[in-house]
Amino acid sequence: MAGPGEKMSDRTPLITTIHVAPARPRYRHQTLRRFCTIACLSTLVASAIFFLLPAAFLPWHKHKHKHHDNPHPIDPSSITFKELQEILLATPKEEKAQEWSKYYTSGPHLAGKNLSQAVWTQERWEEFGIKADIVAYDTYINYPHDHRLALCKKEKSKGMEVWDVKFEASLEEDVLEEDSTTGLSSRIPTFHGYSASGNVTASYVYVNYGTYQDYEDLIKANVSLAGKIAVARYGEIFRGLKIKRAEDLGMIGTVLFTDPGDDGPASEENGVRLYPNGPARNPSSVQRGSAQFLSVAPGDPTTPGYPSKPGVPREPTKGKIPSIPSLPISYVDALPILTALNGIGPSAKDFGKHWDTNLGLKYKGVNYNIGPSPDDLVLNLVNEQDYVTTPLWDVIGIINGTLLDEVVIVGNHRDAWIAGGAGDPNSGSAALNEVVRSFGVALAKGWKPLRTIVFASWDGEEYGLIGSTEWVEEFLPWITHASVAYVNIDVATTGPVLGASASPLLNKLIYEVTSMVPSPNQTVIGQTIGDVWDKEISTMGSGSDFTAFQDFAGVPSLDFGFHGDPNQAGGPEVYHYHSNYDSFHWMNTYGDPGFHYHIAAARLLALFTAKLSESPVVPLNATDYALAIEGYISTVETKLETSIAGTESGEELAEARSRPTPSAPKGDVDALKMSFKGLHQASAKLLKASQAHDAFAAKLSEEVGQEIPWWKWLSKLKLYIHIRGVNTKYKLLERQFLHQKGLDGRPWFKHVIFAPGLWTGYAGAVFPGLQEAIDDKDYGNAYRWAGIIEELIWKAAASLR
Repeated sequence: MAGPGEKMSDRTPLITTIHVAPARPRYRHQTLRRFCTIACLSTLVASAIFFLLPAAFLPWHKHKHKHHDNPHPIDPSSITFKELQEILLATPKEEKAQEWSKYYTSGPHLAGKNLSQAVWTQERWEEFGIKADIVAYDTYINYPHDHRLALCKKEKSKGMEVWDVKFEASLEEDVLEEDSTTGLSSRIPTFHGYSASGNVTASYVYVNYGTYQDYEDLIKANVSLAGKIAVARYGEIFRGLKIKRAEDLGMIGTVLFTDPGDDGPASEENGVRLYPNGPARNPSSVQRGSAQFLSVAPGDPTTPGYPSKPGVPREPTKGKIPSIPSLPISYVDALPILTALNGIGPSAKDFGKHWDTNLGLKYKGVNYNIGPSPDDLVLNLVNEQDYVTTPLWDVIGIINGTLLDEVVIVGNHRDAWIAGGAGDPNSGSAALNEVVRSFGVALAKGWKPLRTIVFASWDGEEYGLIGSTEWVEEFLPWITHASVAYVNIDVATTGPVLGASASPLLNKLIYEVTSMVPSPNQTVIGQTIGDVWDKEISTMGSGSDFTAFQDFAGVPSLDFGFHGDPNQAGGPEVYHYHSNYDSFHWMNTYGDPGFHYHIAAARLLALFTAKLSESPVVPLNATDYALAIEGYISTVETKLETSIAGTESGEELAEARSRPTPSAPKGDVDALKMSFKGLHQASAKLLKASQAHDAFAAKLSEEVGQEIPWWKWLSKLKLYIHIRGVNTKYKLLERQFLHQKGLDGRPWFKHVIFAPGLWTGYAGAVFPGLQEAIDDKDYGNAYRWAGIIEELIWKAAASLR
C-alpha cells in the first residue's frame, strides 16, 4: 500500500512486463568495449554524485528551495541548522498557544464527534504551509445514553417489606460560575468508554484499588465476591483492568471513584481551598475514561491487527472489553456508599499498609470497611450505552524531505472525554500546532528537511489509542521500511516538572535537546530544562499513542510532558484528570498560568524533531540500548532468585500486587537459571557491536562537517554510502526485537523487551513474556522465552555488524 503522501502511480508496480531485445553484435575490440563501459559508468556515477546525492550529506552543495505554495524562487541557499534552531525557539508564542487551547476546549470533542475540529486543524496546518489530509476509520465505540446509581435498603412498611432509596447518586459534576465550560448544555455525561450496558442490583464490596492482589487478599479473607458489585478507588493500575478482574471473579458490576487521599498534600483535609477557589480537588469531579482491556490489545476491538476500514470483517469483542456494567463517580457520591459499610466486614487496616494508605475520606467519616453489604443493603447500577460503528478522523500533515525512506513521525491526540481537555490532550494539541507553525516559518525561508516529517492529530486515543493504532496497522509495511522514530506528546503540561519515557535508543538525544531549551522557571539566569530536570527516563508502557509504534511496529518512541511539582508548598495543584474541570480556566489559573510551559513543550518537541530529521547521521545511540538490556537481564535474574527463594523486598512486594499469585512451580528451574548465561553472552555481543557502530557513526558525523574538494567525488560517494548504511542499521535496530507470534495471550504485542504490564496497563514491563512466566512460576515457559529473547538479541547484534 502507498505510504502517506505517496501516490500509487508513483510506486514501482509489483509486476512488470519484461521486453527482450534482439541480440546486439559484440564489439570485436575488447579494449574499446572496456573503455566505453568505464566511461559510461563513470559518467553515471558522477551524475549521481552531483545531481542526486542529498544536500545534507554534501554540505558543499547548495540547493534552491521553493515553498510548496509559492511558485516564485526564494532565497537561493538553504538555511543552516543554527538558523533553523533559532526559528524553532523564537516562533512559538504563549498568546498563540492560548488561542489554540481556547478553540480546542470550547466545546465537546469526543472521538467520532469532532469532525469540525479535524477540519479546523487541517486548515490551520495548511495555513502554516504544511500539506495535510484527513484519514478516516470506521470504528466500533460507544456513547452514553442513560445511567443511575442508587443505594437501596429493605425496610418494613405497614407489615410489608419495601425497598427504600437511601441515596441517589447525582452522577454529575457541579456547574461552576467561574468556569464557563462546566455549564455548557452540550457537556458530556459521566461514563466509561467501552463499558457494558446493564441494570444490576446487588450487595457491594469495597475492593481498595482493585489490583489483582487486592482481589487475592479478599479471596484469602473469604470475602464473598461472586454476584456482588465492586467499589474501587482509582489509581495504581489502568481502570479497565480493575473491571476485568472483577468480571473474572464473577462480580456483576463495578463502581470507580477518586479518593482525595491520592491527591497528596493539596486537599481540603489539609486546609487547602477547593477548586475553583483553590488548587484542591473539587469534590464533584469525576474521572471518565476507557474500560477497554488495554494490556490485551489497543485499537478497535473488532479489528485487532488490521485497520478498521469500511467493509472489513469484524471479530467478537469478548475478552477485549468488559461484559459487566461500570460507572465512574465523584467522591461526594462515594461518601454515602462507603459510610454505609462502616462496621461491616473487615477494615482496610486488617489487610496491611497497601490498603491502609491514602485514605482521604476518613475525615469525612468513612471507616473503609470492606463489606460485603448485607442482603438488605444493595446498589442498583444502571448503565445504558449506545454502541455504533462510526468514522474517526486522523489529520496527517507531511513535509517531504530529501530522503523519502527515512521518516520522523510526530503525534498528539485531539479527542477528549469532556468539553475541555485543556491538559489532556489539548495542551499537547496547542504545543503541536506551534511546532507545525514553526516548521512552516522555516519552509517559507527556504528550508527543506533531510528526512520526511509526518505530523499527526489522532482521533479516538481516549477509547483505546484507536486513531494511531488503526493508522499504524494500515501503513505497517511503509512504517516498517521508513520510520526512524515516533515522538508523542499527550498531556504537554499540567505543571512545571518534566517527565519522559522512551526507547533507550533516544536517551542521548533527549539529554541533548533538553539542554538546548531555556527553562521557563529559571532560578539561575540561563538555566535550561535539562539543568532543572532529574534526568529520569522511564520504560515504555501504554496509555498513549506511542503504543502501536513501539510495541507493534518496533519504532523507537518518546513520550514526554510537564506535570505538577510534588515538592511545592502545600503540594501541587490537583489535576482534574478526565473531568469537566480539566478546562481552559483551570489551566490558565493553576496548571500553566501564562502558558509558558506550553511553549517550553513546543520548543522541545520542535528541536527533537529537527535533530532527528536534519542530522546527516541519525542521532540514535545503540550503546545506551545495549547497556539498558544488560540491566534488564540482571533485574529479571534477581527476580528469578527471589521467586525461587520466596523472598521479596518491600518494593517488589508492592509491585507484586498488580500480578497474579503464582501457582505451583512448573518446569526445570536449573535450566532456566543456566539460560541467563546465554542472555548475558548475547547482551555482551550486542554491547560490543553497538559500541563499534556508534563509534563509526561518530566518525562519519565528523567527516560530514569537513570540506571535500569537488574532484574527490569518489570520497563523497563513499561517505554517502557509509552514512546511508549506518542510518539503515539504526533505523531497523528496534525492529530486531519483534517476535511475530507476540506475547502469550496477547499476540498483538510483538516487542519482547517492552510492553505494558499485563495487570497494570499504564506501567511498562521489561521482558514481559519472561517476567510473566517467572511470576507464574512456569519455569518451562520462562526458559522458552529466554531462548526467544536471546535469539533476538543475537540477531540485533548481527544487524549492526
